[in-house]
Amino acid sequence: MSLDLEKIRGEFPVLHQEVNGKPLIYFDNAATTQKPKSVIDALSNYYQLDNSNIHRGAHTLADRATRYFEETRTAVKAFINAKEDNEIIFTKGTTESINLVAASYGKKFLNQGDEILISAMEHHANIVPWQMLCEEKGTVLKIIPIHDNGEIIWEEFEKLLSERTKILSIVHASNALGTINPVREMIKAAKKWGAIILLDGAQSTSHLPIDVQELDCDFFCFSAHKLFGPTGLGVLYGKRTILEEMPPYQGGGEMIKEVTFEKTTFNEIPFKFEAGTPNIADVIAFKKAIEYINELGKPVIKKHEDGLLEYTVGKLNEIKGFIPVGTAQEKVSVISFNINGMHPFDVGMMLDANGIAVRTGHHCTQPLMQRFGIEGTVRASFSVYNTQTEIDRMVESLTKIAKIKNR
Repeated sequence: MSLDLEKIRGEFPVLHQEVNGKPLIYFDNAATTQKPKSVIDALSNYYQLDNSNIHRGAHTLADRATRYFEETRTAVKAFINAKEDNEIIFTKGTTESINLVAASYGKKFLNQGDEILISAMEHHANIVPWQMLCEEKGTVLKIIPIHDNGEIIWEEFEKLLSERTKILSIVHASNALGTINPVREMIKAAKKWGAIILLDGAQSTSHLPIDVQELDCDFFCFSAHKLFGPTGLGVLYGKRTILEEMPPYQGGGEMIKEVTFEKTTFNEIPFKFEAGTPNIADVIAFKKAIEYINELGKPVIKKHEDGLLEYTVGKLNEIKGFIPVGTAQEKVSVISFNINGMHPFDVGMMLDANGIAVRTGHHCTQPLMQRFGIEGTVRASFSVYNTQTEIDRMVESLTKIAKIKNR
């Protein structure tokens, strides 16, 4: 199956505008993807037709909203091949999902001297919650080093594993480098020592097929807004047996069965972890984003994005002063780079002047940037609606920018 790019681009209203007098080229998809009209319409329709709180009301609007909300939970379950709907918890995003696991599972089950493994390429969201837990519980954070090309050093990873390893929390695909980590092999190795596994799927879920049962991870998390869905919505998958053992993350309405001033009885999963009025409209709209991805087909999307990445690397390597950062063999459609002698922010501003949106800075991976001895990078990241013609325009602009400094 080939993609009808003209039709696809027509489904994303934001793409059809000028920025600084130039047609918009949006290459910041690792930060957030744009939204198809079906998702935008679903948000609008909820507020126009079905706006009501869920799970508690007996009237028609409440019944409709509850049904649509729970239909999304079912769609997410199928999307990542969880065993059951109740293993799907809605959060604010990947960040809150990781914080939930650290604050609930970590505080209950980890003790002084226990070790948590993460990699040198983690997003701050997969560093800071574990640091906070270590400060509180006396646990130890261990860092898996990486090669200069941005890949895990396997031998060093194996050396870090021991009976003290209680959690392996690893990014599936790096937001800053695009590196796809060998998570299947890492999970198998860590489970031999009895570790619990969390996968940060914020970047991988939009590009790669996800099967949490086949992966055998204990937790998996991702954000809707990186999959054509709304912002402020995330998913935490957890195995039922583990979720049932975990205490609530927050207290309030919905997460309870019964409350008296003397004692509270908590609800079943997933509601035990969904305190208060949830992000109803965005959850309902997210189902349309999942349907959109399923309709196109992830293998077709991936093939297109991989082609864009390969094309871009070939073109950028011809530019004098181009410095790639992260050259792993297996990558999602993210390329990080610098132009010799130029600050990444300046490069990004010059591209923006030509209507080209990229991300610059440390990408919430400051320890990773320190590992490479740089302040940050320029990051271009691609999605299904991007084209080779757009890449040619970026390369043309970068060629002119590089000549300014490398004459």
